[in-house]
Amino acid sequence: MVELTDDVLFGDIWKREELSSRDRSLITVSSLITGGNTQQLKNHLNLAKQNGLSEEELIEAMIHLAFYAGWPKAMSAIMVAKEVFAKEK
Repeated sequence: MVELTDDVLFGDIWKREELSSRDRSLITVSSLITGGNTQQLKNHLNLAKQNGLSEEELIEAMIHLAFYAGWPKAMSAIMVAKEVFAKEK
């Protein structure tokens, strides 16, 4: 799994030119939130910031997703984001 993640996902898929890394990060963070996968969300929030998304944009995406993915999933994501963003300050 690690080899596939490193070689195929991050080695091939994330390098495709049809979407920017910023867009891929927003899609990935949104997908993780809708699936309730908060364990992976921590790393992807950091990656999203490296790829050009601001904390404000990421929080706004979570607020927007609350109405599509469900309030509990968005609240869980906000709690993860609060922890991740606090560590950076």
